[in-house]
Amino acid sequence: MSESALREAICRFGRSLFERGLTPGSSGNISLRLDDGGWLVTPTNASLGFLDPARISRLDRDGRLLSGDTPTKEIPLHGALYDSRASARAIVHLHSTHAVAVSMLPEIDPRAVLPPLTPYSLMRAGAVALVPYFRPGDPAVADAIRGLAGQYSSVLLANHGPVVAGDSLEAAVFATEELEETARLYLLLRNLNPRHLTPAQVQDLVAHFGLSLPEHGHDH
Repeated sequence: MSESALREAICRFGRSLFERGLTPGSSGNISLRLDDGGWLVTPTNASLGFLDPARISRLDRDGRLLSGDTPTKEIPLHGALYDSRASARAIVHLHSTHAVAVSMLPEIDPRAVLPPLTPYSLMRAGAVALVPYFRPGDPAVADAIRGLAGQYSSVLLANHGPVVAGDSLEAAVFATEELEETARLYLLLRNLNPRHLTPAQVQDLVAHFGLSLPEHGHDH
């Protein structure tokens, strides 16, 4: 896909996420890693619902701005996830309501934020890790992400929101949407003692779909 088409895709998916209320105002950001190692990334203070493809930031492999507007301040977050996930080609970070809400709950396991509620939560988002709170744009978040050693494609930033990597923009968007829906289900079912997928059912998904789940990533 040409760089022009990739820019259009970022705008199209961004608009879809925004129009469905998955990231309000000028929150959230999207990046794509290009074949030359550089990135396309949404600009700072830009609403995902009103992106201009020509103004999307173009960075070189070292994160230097080559063209477009000033990039999001969350560059350290994206960079750390790309560095630790060799398969990652796109990253979506949102401030989606239910995922943010779950990130604030006292009982969640930072190694597996959500229990195995549905097959698609595991097939798309996988296990979800929780990273402690950092100020938005704080470079220290990069060390926390790298500390996960690339085991997780989906990470929840405490009191902030999800950041999800995929092997394509579409995959990253779909995984982020699945994470938000699973967080919503968790909140709806909280304290109701719902049936989770059993360990055997999880292992069947792992075997059938070739899923890679980190140790402890589904021990519920």
